[in-house]
Amino acid sequence: MAFSIRLTEDEWMFAESHSCSLSEAFKRALFEKLEDEYDVAVAESAYKEYVDSGHRSTPVQDFWIEMDEKGSCQTLGR
Repeated sequence: MAFSIRLTEDEWMFAESHSCSLSEAFKRALFEKLEDEYDVAVAESAYKEYVDSGHRSTPVQDFWIEMDEKGSCQTLGR
């Protein structure tokens, strides 16, 4: 599949400054965008699963207080 795109002189120089062909620069950008969208979809799915499970997170300050009460902080180097 072929396509055509117009670039400003600055955009052209930017692509050339990365030591790759314009075609390679577009491929890299496309795959980075696809990877980013995939990462967002996976994160959203994982977060939904977490919320739906009913689990709740504990603020780190509460965690350390709980560890202090149990005397467990000594084993954690605190």
